[in-house]
Formats: sequence, structure tokens, C-alpha cells
Amino acid sequence: MDKVIAWNVGAGQLSARWRSEAGLPPPASLEQVDDTLSADAAWRLLAAGQALLWRGDWVNARHLLQALARRAERRINRPGKVPATAAEAFAAHRMRQGERAGLLARLLVEVGGDYRVPLRRAQNVVEPCCAAWGEPDGEASLVSLRELLALISAHEWRKKGVFVSAVGGRIHPHYGVFSPVRGEYVELVARAPLPCPPADCLAFDVGTGSGVLAAVLARRGVGRVVATDLAPRALACAGENLARLGLAARVECCLADLFPAGEADLVVCNPPWLPAQPTSPVEYAVYDPDSRMLRGFLAGLAAHLRQNGEGWLILSDLAEHLGLRSRQELLDWIAAAGLTVSERLDTRPQHPKSRAADDPLHAARAAEITSLWRLRRA
Repeated sequence: MDKVIAWNVGAGQLSARWRSEAGLPPPASLEQVDDTLSADAAWRLLAAGQALLWRGDWVNARHLLQALARRAERRINRPGKVPATAAEAFAAHRMRQGERAGLLARLLVEVGGDYRVPLRRAQNVVEPCCAAWGEPDGEASLVSLRELLALISAHEWRKKGVFVSAVGGRIHPHYGVFSPVRGEYVELVARAPLPCPPADCLAFDVGTGSGVLAAVLARRGVGRVVATDLAPRALACAGENLARLGLAARVECCLADLFPAGEADLVVCNPPWLPAQPTSPVEYAVYDPDSRMLRGFLAGLAAHLRQNGEGWLILSDLAEHLGLRSRQELLDWIAAAGLTVSERLDTRPQHPKSRAADDPLHAARAAEITSLWRLRRA
């Protein structure tokens, strides 16, 4: 059942559906505000736990959010105790991120039942909302302004797409589906030797997301690819990308928790790289609580490999540099699953954060290596 939030206006009361992709609960207290509210006053209210429903000008709301974000950076990131370990630094970094996101998420706007924002100078958000939420049903919603702006930004990414040389075209990520902006892991899949002649090869792409790795395999001539995901959004995204690239006839997309039925010559998986709790839909591609997907893939791989088949595990060692998982743990999981490592292909990340000295996790990111582990039955 949809959650409903109600608030008082004068002697009356209004209500609307509560939307939160991050799964935040409806605010316990809500106050309507407008352009007369200063950034300092808004900060004090938000810091005290008050949610604010903006009824002023749309452009001014965006300016207010920017001013609040600057205050959050200054006050939440104030110098404190220096973490003793990389794991402590990561925990502190995630805590600060969570505090900042939780505070800024309390600035709300209304989205009408037709997906129009009833504010002066409001931009048209109908198309991004339809893409993320489906067709409007006539019921108004309250949503975090920060989340709505992220939805709009994601829709621009979806329209523009990301050029991936290994597929010879663009991948268009949907809202909540991770964008393949880190091309180094895609290139590993593009150049690793296939375990059998491409035309005779059946491959599984476990946790396909945008479909980029399924597309790489199809471009390499793999005869048939079965791409799985638990998220309907991801499957819709993958299907759309594969159709646009002219590869839909070679790839079947299906809803599954990890593996489809049967055995394959090649099983590819790019699980989330960090064992931590995600706080938004797109973070599920980065954070894997208790390494659930990684361990599940390894534990089930042998049962889904044909004779002489291979599993390709694409994984960064960032978790190791952050003290979240050791290399020995990974090797123990591989061995316990009845698997052996036939080869490991390594590459260094090229993304900007790997070179950003002001990043709180810079030391770990600078040492990071992304690997494709070629696994076989022991």
C-alpha cells in the first residue's frame, strides 16, 4: 500500500502520496515554506528534523538546495578525529554521506497527479517522471527535491547515453540502473579469451544491469546470451539497449535471482564491488551487503558450467584496500565453491576519483585494480 502523508494548512488538512526511491519513511512533521524563508532558517529547521514543503518559486527552491548543500559540506565535513584505518575512514565517509543526504532530503516539493510541479517557473518534469514511475495515475505525490532533480539528471543521461567502444554504440541507462561510465571492466570482457568458438558458445550474463556486458559478448559473436537481473527496471533497460544496438535476437533477458536454469560455456558476473549497505536504487550496483551477490555467484557457479566452461568474475580490489574484505576471504570462497583460478586479467581504473587527492578515500582508490578472474571447476 502507498504511504500517505498529511499536513495542516490553516484550519484544513491536505494529503498526498509519499514517494522515496531511497526508501525513506514519510516525515513525522511537515511545514509549508516559501521564498521568504532564508537559507540559515531552513538549515536550522532541517537540522532539527523538520521537513519543509516548498510552495515558492521553483528556481529559488533549487538555489536554496544548493545553499543548503554548501552548509552541509562545511558543517558535516568539519575536521575531526583522523581515522586509524582505511575501514574507519570508509565508515566515517559513508556516515557523513548519509547525514548529508538525510538532511537535504527533507526539502520537499509536490508533484501533481499529472506529473506537473505546481510552482512558479517550474520546469516540465512529465517525461522524466513517466520514464521512472510509469504513466501518471492522477494522484499527487510529495518527493524530495534532491531526488526529483536526480531523476531529471538521470533522464538526461538516458537520452544522451554513454558511448562504449566495445559495443560500437551507446548504452542508455534508465533511472536506478548503473551507467557503464567505468570502461575498464568492459574492456576486460571485450578482450578475455572465450572458452569455446564464439558461434557455438552459450553465455549467461548474471546481473546484467544496463545490458552492456551481454552486448559485448553478442558483439564478439557469442551465439546466444541469457541476461538475468532481479530488477524489472534493469531488464527493461537492457532490452531497450540491446534492441537499439541490433543485438536483441542474440540475447534473452529474464528475471532471475542470479542464474537462469541450465548450464553454459561462459558465465559472466560483475557484482557490486563493496560489501556495504546501499541507500538508493543506483547504489545497489556498487554496494553488496555482506557480499551476498558475490558469494552467491561463486557458490552456484560450478553447477551452471558446462564441461570446460568458464566463469568470469569482474571485481575491483577496492574493498581490500578499504579493509572491508581480504584477498584470502575471496580465495577461500572460490576454493569452497569447487573452483580454481586459471588466469586473472588486471587493469587500473581511469575514472577521475582515482586521481583526486582531496577524496577522503584517495589512498585506496589510487591503489585499486580491477580484475577479470577466469574460473573453472576444480
